[in-house]
Amino acid sequence: MERGDASSTNEDWMSQLPEELWGTPLWDLAIPGSHDSMSYCLDTHSPVLGSESFMLQFLDRLAPCIVRPCVYRWATTQAWSIPDQLDAGIRFFDLRIAHKNIKNTFNTQDMLKTHNTDDTLYFAHAIYTLQTVKALSTMAVWLEQHQKEVVILSCSHFYLLTDSEHQALVCYITQLFKDKLCPPQTPYLSQCWDLGQQVIISYDDETILHQHKELWPKIPYWYADSADPKEVISYLEERQKAQGRAAHFFTSGLNLTEDTAVVVCNPCLTMRKLTMKSFSLLLDWVEKQTPGPNQTAVNIICGDFVGLNHFASVVIGLNKKLLKTESHR
Repeated sequence: MERGDASSTNEDWMSQLPEELWGTPLWDLAIPGSHDSMSYCLDTHSPVLGSESFMLQFLDRLAPCIVRPCVYRWATTQAWSIPDQLDAGIRFFDLRIAHKNIKNTFNTQDMLKTHNTDDTLYFAHAIYTLQTVKALSTMAVWLEQHQKEVVILSCSHFYLLTDSEHQALVCYITQLFKDKLCPPQTPYLSQCWDLGQQVIISYDDETILHQHKELWPKIPYWYADSADPKEVISYLEERQKAQGRAAHFFTSGLNLTEDTAVVVCNPCLTMRKLTMKSFSLLLDWVEKQTPGPNQTAVNIICGDFVGLNHFASVVIGLNKKLLKTESHR
């Protein structure tokens, strides 16, 4: 994966926070996250997922050589791998997981990797990625090397998973992270460090949640569903004023969302170009935000192409504002 111009000095930012913040609930800190975290490795030969619109699926069957490269350009929202995102300071990961029938891919290597089973679980965003959920093992290795950093994994947008696949996925994740899992509670850095807990798993399936008490419920993700950065900012501000922050973890999404008109009218445009052109405006908004328990506070802030700018550093820097709050108490 390419490396951008953002520095990697944020790899231990949680452990480097001032001691005054070690007892602050994690949902009162400003935490940088990546939207569709695994989309850096989308498979250009992948069919469009059945969860996409009927028209897109139809066009994919009709002209895959045209549709799939186009979907790839717009569905790719990250450029860096998981370890690189972690080094950049990202601590929230948006993971979307889909069942993939290997028989329909005609990929011998994939069939060998599944040990004679016909299907496996891949990450996805409109199309499948090249990596299965076992790519999370790179995160486990990274956490061993950074034992005071805490990550939040949001598992959602499950596509065609059977009950047994859900169970297998949870089993894999819990076995991978073991004692590093942080069960639902009020999480503080000092407490996580004392207990050796580094991983919070949010799982968007009520049935599974009732069966696995170590999992956290779905984390709200606010986003504007617009390709206009001004509309993204307006939506987030109106949401803050109208409803206030969630009681626990919540995410403010800076990600832009294309529609058919944007794609058709801009044949040379990509999500990357659109995002980079808008990031100055979006980061200006971020710099004005404040974390904490107040109703208009922010918590997790997600962006696209998080390694190609100073997004993570700007979000992490918001935590300095909490020190001013503490000093006035």
